[in-house]
Amino acid sequence: MISVDNLVMRFGGFHAVNGASLTIREGSITGLIGPNGAGKTTLFNCIAGVLKPTSGTVSMGGEDITGLAPHQLFHKGLLRTFQIAHEFSSLTVRENLMMVPAEQSGETLWNTWANRRRIAAEERANMKKADEVLEFLTIDHLADEKAGNLSGGQKKLLELGRTMMVDARIVFLDEVGAGVNRTLLNTIGDAILRLNQERGYTFCMIEHDMDFIGRLCDPVICMAEGTVLAEGTIAEIKANPDVIEAYLGTGLKNKVAAS
Repeated sequence: MISVDNLVMRFGGFHAVNGASLTIREGSITGLIGPNGAGKTTLFNCIAGVLKPTSGTVSMGGEDITGLAPHQLFHKGLLRTFQIAHEFSSLTVRENLMMVPAEQSGETLWNTWANRRRIAAEERANMKKADEVLEFLTIDHLADEKAGNLSGGQKKLLELGRTMMVDARIVFLDEVGAGVNRTLLNTIGDAILRLNQERGYTFCMIEHDMDFIGRLCDPVICMAEGTVLAEGTIAEIKANPDVIEAYLGTGLKNKVAAS
C-alpha cells in the first residue's frame, strides 16, 4: 500500500532520514521502532505531508504522493495521529468527532442561510456516526464531556476515533501508548485490532512499548541513524544483534535474550 524509496530528509547538514526504504503492506499492522533520533517521526512527517522530503519518493497504491499536503492525503484516506493529542479542548468528545468529516455544508456562510435543512441532516448523520464510534471505542459514557478533561489515554482513543469518522485506508500512529496506563492501552490495542480485522484498516505505528508492539505488529521495522536497519517478526527483531546494539544498547542484551 505504502512504498518509501530512498527517502532523504535533510535539515542543513543533518540527515534526519538518510536513504530509508520500506513497504507497508495493505491490511497489516506494521511497527516502527528505533532509538530516539532514529528518524521515525520525521519519516512519518514526510509520508503524511507535514514535511516535503529532500529527495526520494513515497507512493500509495502505486500513486506518487511525495510532497502532497496533509489535507490532500486526508482525502485519499491517509491519516495520522500525534504523540501529543490535538483535541479541541473546549468542545465535547462528540463534537470533536463531528468536526472531522470534510466539506460539511455548514462550513459555507451561504449555506447557513439557504440550506439549513441540508446542514441539519448532515449534523444528524454526523452525530449518529460519532455515537457509533464512541460505542465502538467503549467511551460512549464520555460523549458529553469536554475533551480537555479527558485523561491522556482517553485522548488517544479520541484521536483514534477521529480516523473512524472518515473512510481511512491507512493510519499512522505516533506513540499511541505514550503516557497511557496499562488498562487503557489494552483498550486501545483491542480497538486497533478490531479496526484492522473487521474494517480492513492498515496501520503503521511508532512505539517504544515492546510488549504492545509484539501483541499487535507484524512486521516490525527498526530504524537507526535515519535508515532502515532490520525488518521481521518481533521475535526476529529481538534476536537481531544489530537491533540490540542500536536500539536497546549493549547493556540490555541479556535482558532481551531472556525475554
